[in-house]
Amino acid sequence: MAGRWQRLYRGETTVDFYGRRRYGFIFSGVLLVVTVVSLFAQGLNLGIDFKGGVAWEAPVSGQLTIESAKQILEDAGIEETSAKFQVLSSGSDQRLRIQAGEQTEAVQTDVRTKLAEKAGSGEDSVSVATVSSTWGRSITNKAVRALLVFMLFVSVFISWRFEWGMALSAIAAMVHDVGISVGVYSVLGLEVTPATVVAFLTILGFSLYDTIVVFDKVHENTSRFSGSRVSAGDIINVSMNQVLMRSLNTSIAAVLPVFSLLVLGSGVFGAVALREFALALLVGLATGAYSSIFIASPLLGILKNRDPRYAPYRTQLSLGPEMAHLMATGAPASRRGAVITAVADPDASPEAAAAVAETVLSHPPRPRKKSRR
Repeated sequence: MAGRWQRLYRGETTVDFYGRRRYGFIFSGVLLVVTVVSLFAQGLNLGIDFKGGVAWEAPVSGQLTIESAKQILEDAGIEETSAKFQVLSSGSDQRLRIQAGEQTEAVQTDVRTKLAEKAGSGEDSVSVATVSSTWGRSITNKAVRALLVFMLFVSVFISWRFEWGMALSAIAAMVHDVGISVGVYSVLGLEVTPATVVAFLTILGFSLYDTIVVFDKVHENTSRFSGSRVSAGDIINVSMNQVLMRSLNTSIAAVLPVFSLLVLGSGVFGAVALREFALALLVGLATGAYSSIFIASPLLGILKNRDPRYAPYRTQLSLGPEMAHLMATGAPASRRGAVITAVADPDASPEAAAAVAETVLSHPPRPRKKSRR
């Protein structure tokens, strides 16, 4: 076990990520199908900032409770099933927030007055905020335009700095991250607010950063193995194993403070805005770390295997000791040498050694020439 952790720390693991790419594609495909079905079946739980409406906030005191607030809305002709009730905590103070659809000025004033009476305070202690649906649509359109412009500039930069295949793979991974994050909000019925949109745009940056870390190593190893007969799958595997520990450290370092923000900010201090932002970040960080390993990199390997330089070797894949030899020397190991390495390496798994040995020894021996007497 200690040896495996040391190899992971030094970037010397030999995990066959590219060979197991189908598992990641199938898993992501299932999640995306669930997302599409959920969006068509129940859609997104859009907040007041997107669909428009009225929000009242009153201090929780006197006889004001959620039940009494529901009765106030019912007396005003507002269905309680279409309203949202939320208790906001800030230290020892608590406020009741009520969200409902668009209402007339008279209804807004009537509800405000009755909430103040139940709370035993003046009307000034009850705030009313109105948002039109037009403003919500404007915010949505701006967010979509910003996302498209962001992806355009990112694809141009990656194509210029690396290659077009990396740009296409990175964009596909970002679309994957946004799709699954939206699916989580749709399936769980979580409210989508402007803070959620900001968090989604933020996680795109993290997802791109984690992907670029792997792609930079792929670019470096492409030059390193340019004179060897190495497949694109081998380059992807070597690169991902070399930066695996860095990706894990980056993801853990990013998730821990966000998780603390979610637990402390929402659970302890009652900051709802922090909860909405932190939850979207947490979901996005998890999908971003996953997509850089199981979506972007394998997809890049598939695209590179179409290149004439790698097409003749696309069926070749170095496993176990062969991959370790490739990492150490920069050249693929010979089949017979791989068997010797597999047997002699104490850290090599029995499965990897057996696979290499079976590949080599499965060929029938050449017939010996008869010696002349």
